[in-house]
Amino acid sequence: MNKDNKMRNIRIEKVTLNIGVGKAGDELEKVQNLLRNISGAKPFKTKSKRRIPEWGIRPGLDIGTAVTLRGKAAEEILGRLLEGVDRKLSKSKFDKSGNFSFGIPEYVHIPGAKYDYTVGIVGLSAAVTLSRPGFSISRKRVKRKVGSSHRITKEEAIEFISKKYNLQVSD
Repeated sequence: MNKDNKMRNIRIEKVTLNIGVGKAGDELEKVQNLLRNISGAKPFKTKSKRRIPEWGIRPGLDIGTAVTLRGKAAEEILGRLLEGVDRKLSKSKFDKSGNFSFGIPEYVHIPGAKYDYTVGIVGLSAAVTLSRPGFSISRKRVKRKVGSSHRITKEEAIEFISKKYNLQVSD
């Protein structure tokens, strides 16, 4: 294959940050403000889908918050998030489609995030979606499949992220 083909270039489509609280109320609002401060974008609330009586959760209850970043904002925040995990990930964090996700145990590990005493110590998870030009055909009304030679493999994703962010990927 031709390496100069710009349709083969991998890019970061989106970065999604998620914090689960488990209940609605004041704590959820504080965590939502924290996510707004970290990302610089407006977060949305996530709702529960099923009933868990032991935890007092019912369908439709606000239990978390998330924010999706795209473009330059996604690349910038991903660099900061990877600093929070010392630029080290394991191969098990990557799926077969080349996407990956990881958790940060405490938000204070992210450079630029200041400790908020009203929130305390909270962790968050980050999910990164990678794509190539032309992947949007799978989301059109008339569905088309992305060919197997155009899909991103786990190894390609690891190589791309390692080069772009100087990341160490271990077994």
